[in-house]
Amino acid sequence: MNASKPVAAAKKAAGEVVDAVAEAVSLTDKPVPGAPGSEPPTLEEPTEPREVPPPKPDQQQPTPLSPTGAPSADPATASAQQGAYLTTATGVRIGDSDHSLKAGPRGPTLLSDHHLREKIMHFDHERIPERVVHARGAGAHGVFVANGAASQVSRAGVFEKGEETRVFVRFSTVLGSRGSADTVRDTRGFATKFYTREGNWDLVANNIPVFFIQDGIKFPDVIHAGKPHPDREIPQAQSAHDTFWDFVSLHTEAQHHALWNMSDRGIPRSYRMMEGFGVHTFRLVDAEGGTTLVKFHWKPRLGVHSLTWEEAQLAGGVDPDFHRRDLYDAIEAGAFPSWDLGIQTFPDTPDQMFEGIDLLDSTKLVPEELAPVQVIGTLTLNGNPTNFFAETEQVAFHTGHLVPGIDGTDDPLLMARNFSYLDTQLTRLAGPNFNQIPINRPHAPVNDNHRDGFHQQAVHGGVAPYKPNSLDAGCPFFAGADEGAFVDVPVTVPEGSKVRENPASYDDHFSQARLFWLSMSAVEQEHIVNAYSFELGKCYEQAIKERQLLALANIDAGLCARVAQSLGLPAPEPTVQYDEPRPSPALSQLGETWPADGRLVGIVVDPDGDLSGVAALREELMAAGVLPLLIAPRGGELGEGLVAQRTFATARSIEFDALVVAGAAPPAADALTSRDSKAGAAATVATDPRVGLLVEECFRHCKAVVAFGEGRAVVDELGLAGAGVLTGDGAGDVQGDLMTLLAGHRSWERFATSV
Repeated sequence: MNASKPVAAAKKAAGEVVDAVAEAVSLTDKPVPGAPGSEPPTLEEPTEPREVPPPKPDQQQPTPLSPTGAPSADPATASAQQGAYLTTATGVRIGDSDHSLKAGPRGPTLLSDHHLREKIMHFDHERIPERVVHARGAGAHGVFVANGAASQVSRAGVFEKGEETRVFVRFSTVLGSRGSADTVRDTRGFATKFYTREGNWDLVANNIPVFFIQDGIKFPDVIHAGKPHPDREIPQAQSAHDTFWDFVSLHTEAQHHALWNMSDRGIPRSYRMMEGFGVHTFRLVDAEGGTTLVKFHWKPRLGVHSLTWEEAQLAGGVDPDFHRRDLYDAIEAGAFPSWDLGIQTFPDTPDQMFEGIDLLDSTKLVPEELAPVQVIGTLTLNGNPTNFFAETEQVAFHTGHLVPGIDGTDDPLLMARNFSYLDTQLTRLAGPNFNQIPINRPHAPVNDNHRDGFHQQAVHGGVAPYKPNSLDAGCPFFAGADEGAFVDVPVTVPEGSKVRENPASYDDHFSQARLFWLSMSAVEQEHIVNAYSFELGKCYEQAIKERQLLALANIDAGLCARVAQSLGLPAPEPTVQYDEPRPSPALSQLGETWPADGRLVGIVVDPDGDLSGVAALREELMAAGVLPLLIAPRGGELGEGLVAQRTFATARSIEFDALVVAGAAPPAADALTSRDSKAGAAATVATDPRVGLLVEECFRHCKAVVAFGEGRAVVDELGLAGAGVLTGDGAGDVQGDLMTLLAGHRSWERFATSV
């Protein structure tokens, strides 16, 4: 994981594009994101007719294009509601939308009320089927800038040096419904739609580089197993139940992915701090027709970090929208998240193997020490959606959306996905014309000979939508390779019989799982043990627990023994033998430092205490790209030009990457210790007990805890000390060290591990 050393040229280019594409609000101009509208409301109901206020500065819309990809002179807001007056769907102005048309004030409603009929009809059909998987998601607009490094192996225009390509990215969880929480333990989707000049390319990635299954025919099975039990529809968005572990323990090819899921990768701190992997091996084609096999990687500029398990549980109750709020707020604040896109390259040999690893087996990865990741460009997200449904919910991805220079392979999971994605759009988006929805429209001319169908938005000319024809002068014509046509690589298919079998190379289900385990630091291994203990402890059937322990024994005896001890079961002996793998340091999240851009720091203040130094610290943090939020007993003006963004009642530790205690406020009026468990937290100082809880949680989660001035009494009297705990007389004594601690994300060395 070499994301801390990005390509300088790509970073510069991405920054220039960001400035050109989005008029972002800087941290200094608007330090606190989250305003619901672009204009503050008035106290009284507005009565003067006017156009609807424009979108907020952080919001973008799909590029205005015709249904067939023609550029439009319309502004992006042309697809928004128009005019100052309420109308019907056909533009007829309405004078009353609060009362149905009746036969007298107390009479029956009349069927002739066309406005009532239209309004209720549309409301009754507002919802579309949610995605079967990846239903819970958040999206953002951005730009990808290529550095030219991939031009040697691919003819795709998106990879040409300096090429700027608009994108839309959707992050998601796999198992939960649209209404589930963000911070559940689950695999995350990282799907990117590149609107290239050669057509749309969709890179449908995950935050885990391997998959549960090797063959797509099993996909319905693994999802049925992971979803809630069909009789009770519980548990929601969780893998801690019998059907999931029944499947995983019987299909041991799933053990590698399950181990990643039980690691900290299963609960990311933020989408901004999450890696992405294309999972499958793809084939790149150069200008001469030469081919190279590749795997795609997204490397976050902020590094890869995760929540602790307790933080994930707290967030599920305190803020179920934790990840999407974090993404939207960062973009609105101007802290644009960015990732470097990299590729691992492999010779396109007939056996499609590399260093003994089968490149068509989606349950295997290639360690970066064997095939380094080469950065080929940078993605920057710089715009939030204007309308969640129109953009994030209706965006349609497809692994088969490829452009010239990028092709698939015979990975059986990839081939099944290529078959599946189109089917799902037919149901969700009501027909075959989903690519005409604005968020899906290609930024390239479309002349596909497709006609009619539900929601056809194009008005086709001509009379001959077939090939060949003479009535439309032969149009549209076939393109040659030199005219940008997609060319299917003439790969030799080995001779064989039709069989329902896997190659022998697919039989190893444990060696890479052990590679991952051995590559973890002690604290990461401790988290994995705890995750397995929790998940299997939620299972009802003893046989399922025992069967999964058999699989863990084949990964690592120590891991198995610790989990078995937690379950009160004996640890079985391993049943397979393999060569001991060499650990891959790139698989661990720990050990490096990262930029502090967009990190959140909570600053506890006492409005009646000494506020000197707080304003200066706040300005210093904002200048460094950090967003400070003041936490006080009450909201509003605090004095010294300071305004509280959070109160003791609304703040919780999960929101912050570090905590600064600058004051020791006495208990506020709403600290109802006898009825409020949060306000009733134990504390040893004469301050609001919720501050004690806030400090103790940050300390327990190994975050930086900094105190100066009167705030030192809180930390000192709580008895907190150790790595990442700093105190000083004034703000200037701690600011530099605070930035250093933020760069490392957490001070794991604060506590000894049990593994």
